Amino acid sequence: MYSKQKFVFALVGTALAAAAMSASAVTLRIGNQGDALSMDPHSLNESLQISVDENVYEPLVTRGRDYKLAPALATAWKQTAPTVWHFDLRKGVQFHDGTPFTADDVIFSYERAKSDGSDMKTYVGQIKEIKKIDDHSIDIVTNAPFPILPELFTHWNIMSKKWCEANNATKPVDRRKGIENAASFKANGTGPFRLRERQPNVRTVFARNNNYWGKIEGNVDEVVFNVIGNDSTRVAALLSGEIDVMEPVPVQDVERIKAASSLKVLQGPELRVIFLGMDQKRDELLYSNVKGKNPFKDKRVRQAFYQAIDVDGIKRTVMRGASTPIALMFPPEVNGFAPDLAKRLPFDAEASKKLLAEAGYPNGFEVSMNCPNDRYVNDGAICQAVAANLARVGVKIKLEVETKGTYFPKVLRRDTSFYMLGWTSSTVDAQNVMLAIMSTPGDGGRGQFNLGAYSNPRVDELTEKVGSETDMKKRTAMIHEALKIHQDDVGHIPLHQQGLNWGAKKNVELVQWPDNGMMWRYITVK
Repeated sequence: MYSKQKFVFALVGTALAAAAMSASAVTLRIGNQGDALSMDPHSLNESLQISVDENVYEPLVTRGRDYKLAPALATAWKQTAPTVWHFDLRKGVQFHDGTPFTADDVIFSYERAKSDGSDMKTYVGQIKEIKKIDDHSIDIVTNAPFPILPELFTHWNIMSKKWCEANNATKPVDRRKGIENAASFKANGTGPFRLRERQPNVRTVFARNNNYWGKIEGNVDEVVFNVIGNDSTRVAALLSGEIDVMEPVPVQDVERIKAASSLKVLQGPELRVIFLGMDQKRDELLYSNVKGKNPFKDKRVRQAFYQAIDVDGIKRTVMRGASTPIALMFPPEVNGFAPDLAKRLPFDAEASKKLLAEAGYPNGFEVSMNCPNDRYVNDGAICQAVAANLARVGVKIKLEVETKGTYFPKVLRRDTSFYMLGWTSSTVDAQNVMLAIMSTPGDGGRGQFNLGAYSNPRVDELTEKVGSETDMKKRTAMIHEALKIHQDDVGHIPLHQQGLNWGAKKNVELVQWPDNGMMWRYITVK
């Protein structure tokens, strides 16, 4: 029989063990200027949301510490025919609720990611169908040969069919319509961290998944993700020790944080390009004093806007040197970059005024501009600088700067005449940008983020061919032709390649991915 004295000793021992475990638990406190707008991994193709959600959910193919492709929920893949890829799925994987991961979840996640409301259609738009071979083996059939399919899958995350059906979350959260469901606030992935507590736009708490199938290289047991929108407050929180990591560091505070003995700044080039888009589809702009016509349909007007903007001045005064002016829609690190097209049109206010006059707007015109203030580094200040530049050539900008929580639903509905956006090529290949940004909006995610509906049939044709071409010399030539056409059309106005600035305590070791991804499984707090 278990004596009372032994029972007391057992309780004391359990309490001491729990206390020791609690004392040794490592909590990482992150401060960010914005929040992941949803826990639904198919609802918004936005870098911060992807970064946060992919600590909970996983794709078939991921990237390792070195950003190279690595197995995740698929252990191996190979092309077995021009339009067929065979994937072996990982065995012994469980979702956080204990449900086994199988091929049925992959097929369900494909259907969900391509459905109405999904913002991830570009990641699955090349797929014609997925055939189940058995519970841990599938064949993915593409519409045409697509040699970079594995690279495309790194941000297509897999959800539990059983959990989504039980929680009435079989369709993605639609940010355009303000539709929410259980997947907005709850999560059930296979990843190294579980969602513990969700307070949108305040803080979200994640706990280490001790049943994770793989190796968690870091030692973090709990992540507290805090939303601290004000730059000064966020910097102060890092300096005082209230948080351990902050992202982004305002460019004006980089040297201040570097000077602190207990802190460091992680810096590097980002794959993102910040650009401006213009409504080129409507016969009349939604938000402009020009009635009965759309000035942006005239290339001269688009070029006038381009040449009115002093990107070197923005680099110097707004970005404090932490940007690289650019002439293309993706940076040199992305496959397909064309060095001979890398020279921007010159900043020339007089040439801009002349172009506007030739187009019939000698006194300029008025138009609204939509910008976020919590997504990019100094995004609001960039838009203010653009507005000031355009004012000098007679264009009056009605600036609408807002949190991405209201900005994204608006621009994704294409309820905008002129906007700022940033894009990172998740595949590190030109095709990603050509399909999502430069192509005419259509099926399968084509032009899904071409919010101003720029359209050139030859660019569309080349984009389709680039996706299936396996001869690299021919493929590179087609990319070059498409970039030249888009550049000559002034389809968009690229501004600059953004630099990464993360702040952290010196005892925190992180891996900084060039897409601004922060994977907590690599973080060690010494």
